Amino acid sequence: MRCDHCNDDAVTFIRYNGSHLCATHFMSYVERRVKRELRRQVDLSRGSTIGVAVSGGKDSMVALDIIRRTFGKRRDAEIHCLSVDEGIDGYRRPSLDIVQRYCDEHAIEYHERSFSDMFGIDMDRIAPRSGVSSPCTYCGVLRRKCLNSMAKEAGCAHLATGLNLDDTAQSLMMNFVRGDMERMARMGPHLKVQPGLVPRIQPLRSIPEKESYLYAICSGLDFHDGDCPYSEAALRNQYRSLVDELERRSPGSKFSILSSYDQISPLLREGMPQSELRACRCGEPTLGEECKACNLLGNLPGDIP
Repeated sequence: MRCDHCNDDAVTFIRYNGSHLCATHFMSYVERRVKRELRRQVDLSRGSTIGVAVSGGKDSMVALDIIRRTFGKRRDAEIHCLSVDEGIDGYRRPSLDIVQRYCDEHAIEYHERSFSDMFGIDMDRIAPRSGVSSPCTYCGVLRRKCLNSMAKEAGCAHLATGLNLDDTAQSLMMNFVRGDMERMARMGPHLKVQPGLVPRIQPLRSIPEKESYLYAICSGLDFHDGDCPYSEAALRNQYRSLVDELERRSPGSKFSILSSYDQISPLLREGMPQSELRACRCGEPTLGEECKACNLLGNLPGDIP
């Protein structure tokens, strides 16, 4: 099959719009949408300091690479790569080595923080003690705290993540099924800057996971393709299967879920305005008396060594 725009062999067929694209035109197709998202989410006309949360997986590496090539040569823009070592033996270290090599090659300032350094415990010790909570609950909350702390220390005005269309559609479905409209109203990209919280931007939110994966391959990006040993327990897996089945039956369903959210999000934010945050005893912002990270660690069975 040939590309719709040239005589080269097509590398993919985009089911939801019927396009056949070669590697070059596919990469351009992805880049245009990522840059459009960046323009929609944040005003970077005067430059800024952007932190990029990078795990070494395909999505975060694609986000870092496109942000670097978009803003890397601008004198008024500064890029920081922020990575977290959760302490998962045999899984996280190889991926962070990939990130470090990329940053060294492209002269990007690299920051890394570990759960052990910040909390005195790592995921390999948390997971067996997580009880009714999934290990992913602890990991996600603690990782977000690390990233926010690093982003503030680096002076970042924005924190970009590698959340793709699949991730976003799954999160929306989870919040809808649970009836958690307040959490849905707070989902990124963040429009309101809260004291102590670096606003998140999501340049890949309209890029399906398969397209992110193919983009990484076509562009020659090195990335880590392993599965976290604790991911099987994640509730998100059920919603991944649900959303994937919807997409299989009706191509474009993931885009429809995102589009529906974008249409109602102004009403959600108006009806459920963000509460003013206060400072937890650890210094991080929180809605209650203590942040979620301190609450989870404080209720972890057994003493933290």
